[in-house]
Amino acid sequence: MKIRIKDNSIRFRLTQSEVAELGQKGIISSFTEFVDRPFIYTIESTDGEELSAAFIENRMVLKMPETMVSEWISTDRVGFDGQAGLVKILVEKDFVCIDNTLEDQSDNYPNPNLKC
Repeated sequence: MKIRIKDNSIRFRLTQSEVAELGQKGIISSFTEFVDRPFIYTIESTDGEELSAAFIENRMVLKMPETMVSEWISTDRVGFDGQAGLVKILVEKDFVCIDNTLEDQSDNYPNPNLKC
């Protein structure tokens, strides 16, 4: 799972297996190990109706409604957006990059803009 943060905007990008895990377990989590403690970012499936997010100590949690998770794993829908206070939220499938990159993309979704 990747996150991109810019000012009051957070973007989560998940690979195919991460989306599947979210659908199966109802939660997916990653972390970055800083010197004194980890920064943890998590997506949890909830029974709510809208995307929401919270930051508690060193943990950022995106709450995603079960209905969105179900639609996400069973359709070609790319993602969902929402807002938590001043923070804009975007969660989307991670596609293979069109340009060359050294990053492992073997689990990313096929890019619909690539024509073979």
